[in-house]
Amino acid sequence: MYDLGLHVVWCPKYRRPVPEGRVVARLEELIRARADEQGWRIVALEVMPDHVHLFVQHDPKSSASYVANQFKGFTSRVLREEFPHLRSRMPTLWSSSYFAASAGAVSVNTVRRYIDTQWKRPGKRPGDGS
Repeated sequence: MYDLGLHVVWCPKYRRPVPEGRVVARLEELIRARADEQGWRIVALEVMPDHVHLFVQHDPKSSASYVANQFKGFTSRVLREEFPHLRSRMPTLWSSSYFAASAGAVSVNTVRRYIDTQWKRPGKRPGDGS
């Protein structure tokens, strides 16, 4: 038995904003599809203008780097194929770095609450003064 939760955050190359609308919707679909393929469970997911927050429960054989790179590599390849303007703006979609932390240091609910409240933080939503 295992209960491994991983909070992963990654950014677009040069921290450029991810285009909204269809690209964000497709990104979320791809992340969920990859998690399903791997047998992982998405606990929380939020695509912000300049980064992605993901909290995923994964199997013990998958390292943090493997989990992060499965999402980053897969989504970059598919999104750049489906949305040519992403190829012309950046040499790669995602930065090579990422943040990963296990949920062992904090509770699952704490990580979920942090991700779920991203849009409520000051200055996060364009035109939203709250």
